[in-house]
Parts: sequence; C-alpha cells; structure tokens
Amino acid sequence: MTSFRVGFVQGRPRFGEAAFNLELGLALALDLDAHLVVLPELWSSGYVFSSHAEVAALAEDPQRGPTARALSAAAKREKRHYIAGFPEAGRGGRVYNSAMLVGPSGVKAVYRKLHLFEREQEWFTPGDLPLAVHKVGPAKVGMLICFDWRFPEAARVLALEGADVIAHPSNLVFPNAQEAMRVRALENRLYTITANRTGTEKRPGGTVPFTGRSQIVDPKGEVIVRAGKTETGAHAADVDLAMARDKRLTAITPILSNRRPRFYRRLMR
Repeated sequence: MTSFRVGFVQGRPRFGEAAFNLELGLALALDLDAHLVVLPELWSSGYVFSSHAEVAALAEDPQRGPTARALSAAAKREKRHYIAGFPEAGRGGRVYNSAMLVGPSGVKAVYRKLHLFEREQEWFTPGDLPLAVHKVGPAKVGMLICFDWRFPEAARVLALEGADVIAHPSNLVFPNAQEAMRVRALENRLYTITANRTGTEKRPGGTVPFTGRSQIVDPKGEVIVRAGKTETGAHAADVDLAMARDKRLTAITPILSNRRPRFYRRLMR
C-alpha cells in the first residue's frame, strides 16, 4: 500500500478580511496530520462581490500576495503542502477565480477556474490554463474549483494525466454536488477532496447560502470522511495511491483503456 495522508479545512471566512481568513484556516489545519491540506474556494476574500472595485481591491499576486505568503510560511514550517482558493490578479486588469498549490519551497502551481457560476461571470475572467497534474510527495494531484464538478470532462482529463487525487476547493450551493463528486471519484477511480465553506454570505451583491459537508472520497466512490453542514473544523484520512492507480473495474475490465475516444470526438467539440 502506497499511503499518503490528505485533509481539508471547513469554515466560514469573513468577506474582505484576508488576514483573518488565512489565520483561521491555518489555525484549523495546524494540528491536522496530513501531507496535503485543502482549503475552500476564494478562502482569503469571501465570495459575494458587489462591484468590480471590490474584486480589484481583493485580487492578489499569485506569488507575492497574502495567500501565497501565508501558505508558503505555513508549508515551510509544517513541511507539507496546501491548496487554497483566492482571487488572482492577472495581466491587463483581469481577475481569475484561482487556487494555488503551495509547498515548503513556495508556490508550485496555480489553477484558474474554467467554469464560472452565476455572478462569477461578471467578476472573473474564465480560466485559460490547461488542466494539469502536479507531484506532491509520492502523489499526483490535480485541481478543480467548485462548479467544475458539473463538467465530468475536467475530472476525466486529470485522470488521463495520471492524477491520484483531485483537490476541489469549493463554495458549493447545490445540495447534490457532494454526491456528484462521489461519481467523479468512481468513474475515474481516484480520490477527491472537496473543501467547502459554511454559512450564508449576505451582501449588496446578493445572498448565498453554502452547504458545508466537505469530504474525502475513495476510488470506489465511498465517502471516507465528511464534515457536517455547519461544522467549523478540519479532517484528514489516509489515501492508498496504489488503489488510485489500479484502473481495473475487475481483473479483466479496465476503465480508462476501455474508452473509445474516436467515437466521442464528434460530440465532444
């Protein structure tokens, strides 16, 4: 068994209070026994924006912003990796809904959310970076963000790239999203870590309730650990990388190599 330990943080950030939110997230994670810890989507900023001025004011440099600095210091001190959501300041005034992977040596990768939901389409530019898998110790980890769960192609691409684990920072609002992530794990035979937030964020830009229930799911689609709907806390579990790399449904029925992509191409454009 090739073992690797992963965890998530679940809680309620305060809108626009990056220092408080990052301190809270890292405090919740501090005693967690895990090689990789995932925090929710837009953890540093909060979710319900009310103007482009707010978005611009809270957007961060992906290498030198508050999220990068806080996570890099924690990762170096704790000798592990973090993934967390943040609003990324891009070129030409663009802002992306992004997640960063940070290790003891600093920021290793950034993923920009491909599929924007509701008013996110007003505030953010759609992601323009390819889906990619990154080495985290012995594991291969890919990233998706929240509403990406509705698009099975994204998880499948990461599986085909060799992902053992999909980290899924989220601000989920649909009550069936967690169950859909069980399907993403099942159909690709890999682990998924959904780190969701809690509470209701009420601002001039709208009122949005979140569903909590962060979870870690195994390649059989079984939930290993799941937080409550309103719980503030952190959980971890061991993942068996050998299980994630065995893509056989049965001894003679492989999943990925049984695909017949030449029959899919016409419909997948």
